[in-house]
Amino acid sequence: MRLRYVAIGTVFAGLVGGVIGAAAIQTIDNGGDDSSTPSAVSEQTPEAESSPQVASLTEGCQSAADIYEAVRPSVVRVNSSSNQTQGTGSGVVLDEEGHILTNNHVISDASTVEVVFADGTTAAAEIVGTDPANDLAVLDITDPDVDVDPAELGDSDALRVGDTVLALGTPFRLEGTLTQGIVSALDRTYATGNSTRPIRNMIQTDAAVNPGNSGGPLLNCVGEVIGINTLLENPTGENVNVGIAFAVSSNTAEQSLPKMLTGTTVSHPWMGIAGADVTPALAEELGLDADKGVYVTVVSSGSPADDAGVIGAFASADEAGASADLVPGGDVIVAVDGEEVAGIEDLAGYLAENKQPGDSVELTVLRDGETITLTAELAEWPS
Repeated sequence: MRLRYVAIGTVFAGLVGGVIGAAAIQTIDNGGDDSSTPSAVSEQTPEAESSPQVASLTEGCQSAADIYEAVRPSVVRVNSSSNQTQGTGSGVVLDEEGHILTNNHVISDASTVEVVFADGTTAAAEIVGTDPANDLAVLDITDPDVDVDPAELGDSDALRVGDTVLALGTPFRLEGTLTQGIVSALDRTYATGNSTRPIRNMIQTDAAVNPGNSGGPLLNCVGEVIGINTLLENPTGENVNVGIAFAVSSNTAEQSLPKMLTGTTVSHPWMGIAGADVTPALAEELGLDADKGVYVTVVSSGSPADDAGVIGAFASADEAGASADLVPGGDVIVAVDGEEVAGIEDLAGYLAENKQPGDSVELTVLRDGETITLTAELAEWPS
């Protein structure tokens, strides 16, 4: 079996069974160095194939023109500057207090931030809280006299592939640009670098987004914000749209918003493994005693998994990267805290939704034909 890696070494969702490939992804702001950052991509099985989706909105849809008129006042241009760079992205007003949701990469390392409203009003803003691992940030307008018009967050779990969506933002500094497309896929998982936490449950769309759309809303057909436009496929390295873009889901954002609004930098649990989904074919090839679970390929040195005694098939990420094939010798994780683990997405999802740094997890592991139990104390995802 060919060995293809995604964010190997520090990402527990590092190697995913099925179709995997490395591609260039760029964050979609104008300015800074983020726009050319190469990224790793993994294609997850759409959730629609594994669990029922909530019925999407089929009645009450509004015209794109009506949605634009209603939501345009809620969308701002975000200007950020530091000693070295100036950048432009987008953002969306969350509430009457003037909080604005945007991408973390739009304002990271910024010394000053300002927002420009649809009517031309410019206001200074400060960074309130961030969730770097999900590429989200919340700003607050420092001038209390600025009138704001909040948008409404929708339920991204109600989306279905094929639903109409609209992107609104400031591509190439062209303020108030609206584009329309469909939901091309759901539940994509992406890492924006080799040592970064993958962002789960992303929405893929063919609505045209370009540099400057970062942080702006992806809207459903009734004008609710169901995503924050974040990444676009960038196979040529050019700043052009190729019909594949990705948004952080609104439900992911809502999980982090309470902490961000209190001024917190949101942290996420880290176990420190890379692995492959166990399939019957992989089990036969490597002589594994399970037909599902997570086959551990690499354990990061000094990680919680390393301290717990989890064994990987390779001694290091470098060794794994130099190999063309999977090799025997790694543990198979079949359950976490007594919950059966079918594959990497199960493990990653359980940790993300149920655990915090400092929590302990009990891993049920198959090793050399025996079932053993290991306990790992989760750490904070490395920055």
